[in-house]
Amino acid sequence: MGSARTFESIVIIFNPNSTGNAPELAEELHGKLTKMLPYSPEIVLEPTQHAGHAVDLARDAAGKGGDVLVVSVSGDGGYNEVVNGVMQAENPKAVAAVMAAGNANDHRRTVGTKPLEEAILEGNVHNIDLLRIHTGQKENEPLEYAHSYIGFGLTPVVATELEKGSKGALTEMVSVIKTFSEFKPFEIRLDNGKRQKVDSLVFANIPEMAKYATLSEAEETPRDGKFEVIFFPHMPKWRVALNALRATTQGLGDQPSVSSYEFTTLKPLPYQMDGEVKNVEAGIKVRVESAPAALPTIG
Repeated sequence: MGSARTFESIVIIFNPNSTGNAPELAEELHGKLTKMLPYSPEIVLEPTQHAGHAVDLARDAAGKGGDVLVVSVSGDGGYNEVVNGVMQAENPKAVAAVMAAGNANDHRRTVGTKPLEEAILEGNVHNIDLLRIHTGQKENEPLEYAHSYIGFGLTPVVATELEKGSKGALTEMVSVIKTFSEFKPFEIRLDNGKRQKVDSLVFANIPEMAKYATLSEAEETPRDGKFEVIFFPHMPKWRVALNALRATTQGLGDQPSVSSYEFTTLKPLPYQMDGEVKNVEAGIKVRVESAPAALPTIG
């Protein structure tokens, strides 16, 4: 283990209009770090102004160079933006971290080991794998990264419905049931040239997802250069429901572990990255790959 890291600056990014308590947690973290740290970094609060703004804020913060820590006080989606901003900055000394302030908080719940302010005080930085997805980006466009998972099919459709309504266990359950009853499979062309109808295709960097589901028996800390592929070919809905129930009770067990996976879209498809829903066009060769030890992080 190397010496404890210190930072020239700490940038705390949060959504001031969060439905949770992100603003309060951000202020609290700022106060604790100011009192606890035995050195005096510049500690800045950066509220976001619109969707996607955290990418710009994180890229600007990390892009200034030097030892900078960029903290996202958010859920998985907000942290996804910060991770992508830090990766775009290409500063090897930049470190990213997350303080949970969202709905699911899959990443922090799964890989977090101690209160964030304590981890920053100790300064033990370690690297984790990310997922990197190619969806037909042009040469000058940045690639997209996920810290926890990328999902096609039922996963992003349910996520879209959940984002339309208020959060809460009953609301979430009703949304999932309604969406599940109306869901139709999608078709892709696999790397072997065969067409396949699919209900759900998830690439998982951590073993848990959406608060309730255990997707695999993978290690909690993503650092082996591989990810798990959870593939549900089209099947009767009662079987999909049984698989979903199994995921939320006993888990889905061992899943194939790979370093890359490719398929071609036949129609436009939504996909979900750490809770953020995006879209890929038809006729695109999609490649998901592990980016080993790509992100320095703390906590």
